Amino acid sequence: MTTAVILYNLGGPARPADVQPFLFNLFNDPMIIGAPAPIRWALAKVISKRRAPVAKEIYAHLGGGSPLLENTRAQADALEAVLNADEADAYKCFVAMRYWNPMVDVVMDEVIAAAPDRIVLLPLYPQFSTTTVGSVMRVWEMAAKKRRLDIPVTALCCYPTDPGFVGAVAGQLSASLDLSTAVPNDVRILFSAHGLPKKIVADGDPYQWQVEQTAAAVMAKIGGSHDWLCCYQSRVGPLEWIGPSTEDEIARAGADGKTVVVVPIAFVSEHSETLVELDIEYRELADKAGVSEYVRVPTVGTQPAFIAGLAELVCGNIAADCNLCSGDPDLTGGRLCSADWVKCPAARTSA
Repeated sequence: MTTAVILYNLGGPARPADVQPFLFNLFNDPMIIGAPAPIRWALAKVISKRRAPVAKEIYAHLGGGSPLLENTRAQADALEAVLNADEADAYKCFVAMRYWNPMVDVVMDEVIAAAPDRIVLLPLYPQFSTTTVGSVMRVWEMAAKKRRLDIPVTALCCYPTDPGFVGAVAGQLSASLDLSTAVPNDVRILFSAHGLPKKIVADGDPYQWQVEQTAAAVMAKIGGSHDWLCCYQSRVGPLEWIGPSTEDEIARAGADGKTVVVVPIAFVSEHSETLVELDIEYRELADKAGVSEYVRVPTVGTQPAFIAGLAELVCGNIAADCNLCSGDPDLTGGRLCSADWVKCPAARTSA
């Protein structure tokens, strides 16, 4: 049996000329802006044109483009090597991006040409949101219908408390804490995730709850008594977003005389929101707030524990032969989220 594993993520511009069309694709997504198509298209045109100069300045820190594709391909290569270590079956990993190349429909054509026996869709978003995993699944289903795809497909929706992911984050955090010069009681750990408008969460999106579950699992893994909390970054637009904001928490930590250790809890690879927003912009904010030491924990990237965890998730998905939530220990299509989170895509409520 041959399995195609498609790792998917947000995507990012490769060069300055890509920035505005990348932003247009992002804001033209109905899962991001829920306006009727003509209005959404016009809004996306205006917003992408307005935001492009600032975004280009951000990517200038990274040589003009995003490293996300390169980093995701490294993860795909590492995962393929682990999966193929057991020679019983053959695996081929592909990378697809939502808002820039290689986009989902193009990658689907490559997968069809490879003629695998089955396909597994693997998000590089540990926590589910309608705006991320849900958006990719929507365009995948549209492309599959257009092509009359007849290869069996199963998908993983999320893995916020998966032991491989949690263990990898805990390992990175522990190493960073060991390097800090601060007394442990003077350290505040900020688990920073990309924010969402409150309206999306109020409508039943489980993202914020899953982020909090991840952070709690990581802290349980490292043990001890630490000062920690979840906060949210990257706010855009006029809507009220979930909080507290990472910026506010950095300022509060400075006022409290705390060293800050920031953990990018919803990102699994380095890109502009870690390398620029966290490493440059928030470090400057920390300096201004009087934070004596600011430490940013690396993303899990190709850490062996994380890649091994992904491999186990893929194999579990194949064994279940159905769409899967990693919080379902029986591998029967159940789910981690309670019934309150109505936008969770898993088939059944948990007990």
